[in-house]
Amino acid sequence: VQVGGKTLRPAEVEPGTGYFKQQWTGTEVKPSWSKVTVENPNSNLVWGAAYWQYFEDLDKISGFKKTPLTIVKQLYREENSPTGPKLIALDNGAQLHVGDKIKVRIEIRVDRAMEFVHLKDMRAAGFEPVNVLSSYRWQGGLGYYESTKDLATHFFIDYLPQGTYVFEYPLRVNHRGDMSNGVTTIQCMYAPEFTSHSEGIRVKVE
Repeated sequence: VQVGGKTLRPAEVEPGTGYFKQQWTGTEVKPSWSKVTVENPNSNLVWGAAYWQYFEDLDKISGFKKTPLTIVKQLYREENSPTGPKLIALDNGAQLHVGDKIKVRIEIRVDRAMEFVHLKDMRAAGFEPVNVLSSYRWQGGLGYYESTKDLATHFFIDYLPQGTYVFEYPLRVNHRGDMSNGVTTIQCMYAPEFTSHSEGIRVKVE
């Protein structure tokens, strides 16, 4: 394995498997390291991964759609009108008020059937879920277990067929402040390389 033209020579490897891990801090990483070369002179099958890890504010994270499993999240403010409830899309930094009812809409697209998929939807500190009881649910032709926690709402899907699915659930605004609503992540537990996340959203409550 070569990184930026320099061959990796691990000090020790795991007995039997040959597994090793090499990591560097941010100040050590050079632009030339973006080129990674792997050669396998043996007939054995080998595998590995290279990734860049860094920290960012949740509301500054952009969407990630270049995978077979994509996700789009949108917040709506629900208002009453003469014709019934009306949903108004919230942009980043939208103004809200204590008592407003929020509708979370999560759209998932998958190009192949997957099993054991975990969807985690984070919410702002000033939002409280209307549905506080965890239970098995059926919505839009898809069955899943919904678990409500303090930080996020989790959806556990045993079987996710190919197609497009929409999740919706209500929240209530109960605190003032300028808050990050976090991101929504989805991952197949059987094949962790199939993962995606939504963009970060920031909300302001007057």
